[in-house]
Amino acid sequence: MSQIKADIAIIGAGSGGLSVAAGAVQMGMDVVLIEADQMGGDCLNYGCVPSKALISAARAAINAHGAAHLGITGAAPKIDWGAVQAHVKGTIAAIAPHDSQDRFEGLGVRVLRHHARFTGPKTVQAGPYTVTARRFVVAAGARAAIPPIPGLADMPYHTNETIFDLPKLPDHLIILGGGVIGVELAQAFARLGAVVTVIEAQTLVAPLGQHAADHLRRALRLDGVQIHENAPAQSVSRSADGRIAVSMPDGQIIDGSHLLVATGRRANTQGMGLDLAHVHCDQAGKIIVNSALRSHNRRIYAIGDVTAGPDFTHMAGYQAGLVLRNAALGLPVKMRLDHVPSVVYTDHEIASIGMSADQALAKYGDAVQIITQPFASNDRARAEGATDGELRLILRKSRVLGVQIIGRNAGDLIAPWALMISAKLPLRQMAGMILPYPTRSEVHKSAAGAYFAPKLFANPWLARIVRLVQKVLP
Repeated sequence: MSQIKADIAIIGAGSGGLSVAAGAVQMGMDVVLIEADQMGGDCLNYGCVPSKALISAARAAINAHGAAHLGITGAAPKIDWGAVQAHVKGTIAAIAPHDSQDRFEGLGVRVLRHHARFTGPKTVQAGPYTVTARRFVVAAGARAAIPPIPGLADMPYHTNETIFDLPKLPDHLIILGGGVIGVELAQAFARLGAVVTVIEAQTLVAPLGQHAADHLRRALRLDGVQIHENAPAQSVSRSADGRIAVSMPDGQIIDGSHLLVATGRRANTQGMGLDLAHVHCDQAGKIIVNSALRSHNRRIYAIGDVTAGPDFTHMAGYQAGLVLRNAALGLPVKMRLDHVPSVVYTDHEIASIGMSADQALAKYGDAVQIITQPFASNDRARAEGATDGELRLILRKSRVLGVQIIGRNAGDLIAPWALMISAKLPLRQMAGMILPYPTRSEVHKSAAGAYFAPKLFANPWLARIVRLVQKVLP
């Protein structure tokens, strides 16, 4: 057994682990990176990258139909599934070198392609190597959680790890789960020509609130997606013609050619020997950490999907930065969650940051003010003929508690609000911005102005002051 000593050892070469490794080695630390599967992790190979590439192809397909309200008549597109897959795989291949073993070894990181298992509070076994380090970072990510539905284990089902490798476009894709992964892929496959049925035990994208779910539901149905909510699948079996049959609570049988399971994620903490390292996990198998992302064993940090909290790539990147500041520089850090944005990449997109309206009302009651600025009042949206959606600004006095944007490019439009909340800037900063005309970004200033305008122009003293000033001005 070969012995390796390092300043920091990172388990998992997904986005969070790679960020820690790159930062630590460039700051002069001796770094070991351990990864048993693919470099780049879930995001590059099975998640963000391939799904957004597929969504882009689906958007091109729907655009080919034209826009009758703009005077453009199109035609039904011809879908070349092989070419769509080539686009998805090509996108992954173009990004992969940035996350590759060669690149990180070139930076000076020692990369071990083995499964990692703790053998004690400060040692990890990885294949033929025993790694001892001053600090460890567990960034092992998560994988699809498979629910205990009778018959499911005996069926040929897909998860996000296999759905992008289908040899042909599904005839009828049944999706178990109406969360973010489920709804994004439902719309994409429907636009590419598949019949799609979504089965959700509760409601679509429940954490985003009913208002966002209503918008999303309408958008999916416009693309032909069949939706069953508050209807947990009872069993899965083979139909008479060999297809997949899902039994519903009302006795209905939904028959499809392919089945995608998108019912949540499970942290990759099994078999890691965390008990031997004195690392505690919650009931869901996620590592318990403090605000500095340290586990009960202070030598061991955990970031990304192995911890409780938002399962976003950008969240893992944010946590990686905190770990570097604390582990490499010894600086105090404290993780915040109020400024972490999220996006559902459907059409239209749903971007959120901070508290939802429901959360704010539950906590602050009548002190909460909700300002809704529809894109129908935005000149650029009018010119594009794409006025669906809105910006919802959730305030307590002039403090921004949260923002939700529903509409075209919402994921890009949320950016200035991420800065506002992160830096705790007053709302007047947004109201005072000069924005280019005509752009959708003007919706930000319009929403901020909608808060201040009544306070300014409804003030009875304003007219008196103006008249007085006019009398004394030369």
